[in-house]
Parts: sequence; structure tokens; C-alpha cells
Amino acid sequence: MFTQRAAAAVALTEGLECVTLRRIGEDLGVRPGLISHYFPAAEDLVAEAFGTAASAELDILLPADRPDGTPTEHLARFFTHATGPAYDDISRLWINARHLSRYRPVLRDRVAEQEAAWRGRLTDLIRHGVEQAEFRTDDPQVTTIQILVVLDGLGAHANTDASNRPEAVTRMAVTTAERELGLTSGTLTRPVDTSAESGENPAAASSNTPN
Repeated sequence: MFTQRAAAAVALTEGLECVTLRRIGEDLGVRPGLISHYFPAAEDLVAEAFGTAASAELDILLPADRPDGTPTEHLARFFTHATGPAYDDISRLWINARHLSRYRPVLRDRVAEQEAAWRGRLTDLIRHGVEQAEFRTDDPQVTTIQILVVLDGLGAHANTDASNRPEAVTRMAVTTAERELGLTSGTLTRPVDTSAESGENPAAASSNTPN
């Protein structure tokens, strides 16, 4: 786990191109040969770095075991965290991974795995909201994909200055969710209680999670 977390930290702060057996060995104070014992191919370590960071992000934004609260509250909390500047690093990592996955089959499989995990978690939350009569949609999976496509589009601009972005653009993902789920405008941007949360970003989670 130490190797994966160290690799994830480098991926988040410097990019997947910087994840090498030598670099991670240096960061951990061990010989590269020890790293290659667990990851014979550098491509495996790169894929693991992305997977570890992306999984940590998902567990923060959409935990598998949701704490107490309504589906609407959980979705509002998700948008509070997923659309803030704290997640620019993970947005850049997704851009990086999707680009490199064109040439790296192992990484491509890991990206597809993470995308499926995202769809599954958000679809489960939306389906639960439908069952509780909080959301209205004929197809929770389609609504999930619509939301994620907008979030991906906004995340694609993580490398550019978004300080002058119009509010209507910043809220596009939330607006899409409210419209597709039959919610009143503003429902998903009401203040949510995050006092019980650690506030860790994916970089911290991926580098500090105990074994």
C-alpha cells in the first residue's frame, strides 16, 4: 500500500509521466528493484497510481456506505466537493490518464474500471432518491451519465483560469442534475453540514490512508 500511495501522490501533484520505478523508489528510500518486485512493469505502477488516487476521490465524494442523511443531502454534498477548486488536481489527473490511456492498455483498462465505479455509485444514489420519492427520473443511469458528462466537461478546464467563468457555467452540473431529477432550482446548492467530514482531498487520502 505504501508504494501505491506514494505513486498516487506523485501522479496527483506532478502527473502520471513522473511515476517511474526509480522515482517512487527514491521517494520511499528503497532501491527500484524492490518496487519492480511488486510491479514488474512500470505501466502497472502507473495504472495503480491512477486507480489509487481515483478510488480515494470516489470514496470521499460518493462513499459506498453513506452516512445518515437523505439522498438530496448526499447529492448536494457531492456537488459541494466535486465542483470546488480543491479537486482541480484530481481533474487534471483524469485528463492526464485519459490522454495517456490511448497508448497504454493497462491504464486504459483502469480508467474504464474507475469510470464504471463512478457511474455505479452515482446511479445507486439517484435510484435511492427515486425510491424515496425525492428525485424523479425514468432512467437513473442515463441521468447519471448526463451529470458526469457535464462534470467531465467542466473538469477539462482545470488547467485554465476559471476565475472569470460565469456563474451559470460553474453551476452547469448542478443545473443539469436539478432539471433531470425534477428538483427546484437551488435545491442542490443549499448549505450542507460537512463538520463531520475530514476535509481531506484525494491527494491526502491516497498518501495517508492506513494499511
